[in-house]
Amino acid sequence: MGEDKRDGRDRDLAQRGSSAPEAGPSRDVDAFLKEARAVATPAAPAGRLIFALDATMSRQPTWDLACRLQAEMFDTALAGGGLAVQLVYFRGFGECRASRWVSDAGALTALMTRIDCRGGLTQIGRVLTHARSEVSRSGAKVLVLVGDAVEEDADGLCALAGELSLLGVRIFAFQEGQDAAVTQVFKELSRLTGGAYARFDSGAGATLAALLRGAAAYATGGLPALQRLADRDGGEVRGLLTAMGGKR
Repeated sequence: MGEDKRDGRDRDLAQRGSSAPEAGPSRDVDAFLKEARAVATPAAPAGRLIFALDATMSRQPTWDLACRLQAEMFDTALAGGGLAVQLVYFRGFGECRASRWVSDAGALTALMTRIDCRGGLTQIGRVLTHARSEVSRSGAKVLVLVGDAVEEDADGLCALAGELSLLGVRIFAFQEGQDAAVTQVFKELSRLTGGAYARFDSGAGATLAALLRGAAAYATGGLPALQRLADRDGGEVRGLLTAMGGKR
């Protein structure tokens, strides 16, 4: 915004002078400044992804793992034009927060390392409600949900997922552990939105990293980008592609 105001002042000053274009060095300087401003303005990332993590007390090891692995999302997204990520987390007594949008791994690491996990119940409903609002605010259409518990009414969560589906949002639900009740809910959230479900075990860094890469690829380039990544990496990424109706 400040840059726009400076541009406006530059134009005003030019209008107060001679109506004829200035010749010589002054015109060269004006051209240089215009080019410098254009170069300094980075292109907006091609994809947006809401990265929602359970930060209740039992989640600290997985939080630390996700903090180490999230850079792979940005690396994967480079070929597709870059990625902007918003961190959303819940913990403690009714605390559910969303960060600003960041477009590099260093900024997301700085956000995540300031947060410690605290006891509390899940607040997935608030995450889904926030995602619904972000569609109109930022155009975000991909939600990655990482957790190991569901302590809310499943029907209510599914209703919210149905609303997100109508808005074009896809949920990538990544479950840690093997709790059958969690599996049922996470699978349904992803199915209702046309997203994908996958499971990983505690400490399975390679698996979680692959899943995050797959979500990032989809966020930047849709099914074609996910297909290309699956052709290269196979494994968990191919499982995401299959769940979303892509080629095996």
